[in-house]
Amino acid sequence: MASATALLITRDDLLLDELLRLAAAAGCALEVAHDPAAGLRGWATSCVVVVGADLVGSVGEQRPPRRDRVHVVGYGQVPDDVFRGALAVGAADVVELPAAEAWLVDLLTDAADAADGLQPGRARTLGVVGGSGGVGATTFACALALTAAARQRATLVDLDPLGPGVDRVVGLDGASGVRWDGLLASPGRLSSRSLRAALPAREALTVLTWGMGAPVGLDAATVREVLSATQRGNDVVVVDLPRALDDLTAEVAARCDRVLLVAEATIPGVASAGKTAAVLRRLSTRLAVVVRTGRGTLPEEQVAAALDLPLVASLARHRRLAEHVDLGLGPVHGVRSPLARAARAALAMLPERAA
Repeated sequence: MASATALLITRDDLLLDELLRLAAAAGCALEVAHDPAAGLRGWATSCVVVVGADLVGSVGEQRPPRRDRVHVVGYGQVPDDVFRGALAVGAADVVELPAAEAWLVDLLTDAADAADGLQPGRARTLGVVGGSGGVGATTFACALALTAAARQRATLVDLDPLGPGVDRVVGLDGASGVRWDGLLASPGRLSSRSLRAALPAREALTVLTWGMGAPVGLDAATVREVLSATQRGNDVVVVDLPRALDDLTAEVAARCDRVLLVAEATIPGVASAGKTAAVLRRLSTRLAVVVRTGRGTLPEEQVAAALDLPLVASLARHRRLAEHVDLGLGPVHGVRSPLARAARAALAMLPERAA
């Protein structure tokens, strides 16, 4: 079984320095061998093998066993005999630095993720948005993530800058870990393993939310990379979307397997949810509704019919919900609670992990 460590075989100090830097950017550990015989000891078990152009001929003379993910790297233009050596070691390609830097970071990131046991493909992704203010969309997003994390790896992504903060709702506001402002200072490709390790976490759940104070502005490139990394490194991703859907959050909604609209079962609530649904329909054909009910409210089937959306579940109000959240216990306090039942129903509607 491959480890999450890449193998570099080289005596070229310049090449070594560059590969150490790129491996750090990819979140991939790098084992260095300075001679071919030492390199062969980790040849079969490393997640990827990088052979320096300076030693590729010598490695080829050792007749290493054939394996996938062998690459030859040189700094600057490589001589013609390097390509003959690449054939001898069974390399997939020969690349040159610095031109191939971005490609190598992607290669090392994906190789380390695969060696860590992350399934190939993309996590099932749910977006949650409120049909009106105060309907409890953030609470439901937190319930979804907590329920998913009881059995699988899950990440909860907070895209609502003016919300309460998902870390507070799930009881992780005191946990250490990176927030959005920290990620904005680290542009480029993100390792899914490194991202999960950096976020506030409890068991199988990690959360990404905002720091204290005024929320920072997000750029499209960072959000796309964060979503890509969380989808590679998890089984389920839940995104808490703001009601005011700008171009960035609209793009995220379009990448979700299902977008859930949480609607209040009142005439004003349905009217407001109808406007939000009209916007969401332009972004996703996989829109459904979760109906918040209470004494004297409209039947949930009537709300779903008025919105012309499939009904996922209904949510009855729970008097002690705010108390549980304030105590840091999270919104899901029992498997039979309305939130837990609705969350399981929503998760059951998701497709299998995408390939």
